[in-house]
Amino acid sequence: MHARLRTALLALAAIGAVCAGASMAISNTIADCFSENNARRIAGCSELIDSPHLDAGTRSLAYAMRALALSLDGALEQALPDYDNAIKLDPQSSMALNNRAWVHYKLDRLTEGMADVERSLKLTPASAHAHDTRAHIHQALGKHPAALRDYEQAVRFGGEHLVKLYQCGLEAQGIYKGPIDGYYTSDVRRALEVCVTRTTCDPLPADEECRAATS
Repeated sequence: MHARLRTALLALAAIGAVCAGASMAISNTIADCFSENNARRIAGCSELIDSPHLDAGTRSLAYAMRALALSLDGALEQALPDYDNAIKLDPQSSMALNNRAWVHYKLDRLTEGMADVERSLKLTPASAHAHDTRAHIHQALGKHPAALRDYEQAVRFGGEHLVKLYQCGLEAQGIYKGPIDGYYTSDVRRALEVCVTRTTCDPLPADEECRAATS
């Protein structure tokens, strides 16, 4: 779910950059690279990456999208070199930095993940996703107050949709029993306070959960 939260942000930023200079000959390849189907996304992005005349910014986005697809398929180790290439081509890509931080977090490489997410937040201080990533890393490090602060910053910048996701995730953890309404209430905060003290607690729901409630 966490990676999927980043998909819309990544795609929205990318489509304008890619499609503006795209010819009809590669339009289908671009569509595949930004598909919701991971197999199509990997194939389309791979074809774009191999295009000899692709500009650096678009190639960076193609690497980042392929990395996202690989990570969604559980191929975290395979995703890292693509994120490395995306960031090498565009060191100012806060999205790629944040997504690589998340992969490092999932691989329990917390020091590397923290370094990436700190760079991401310097570039986009109001990123709800980056604050959420840093919150997860703080939580894994046992830094409970810092984790709670970042979750609350994620709520501040992510708004109703992210609050609903947290409500669903906390409900699934059995520590929140209120409505899934997008309001950040004292009950939600108390549930987050409990969650950050548990290494196995994730306030984000599993991918298949809460789709109707948060749509």
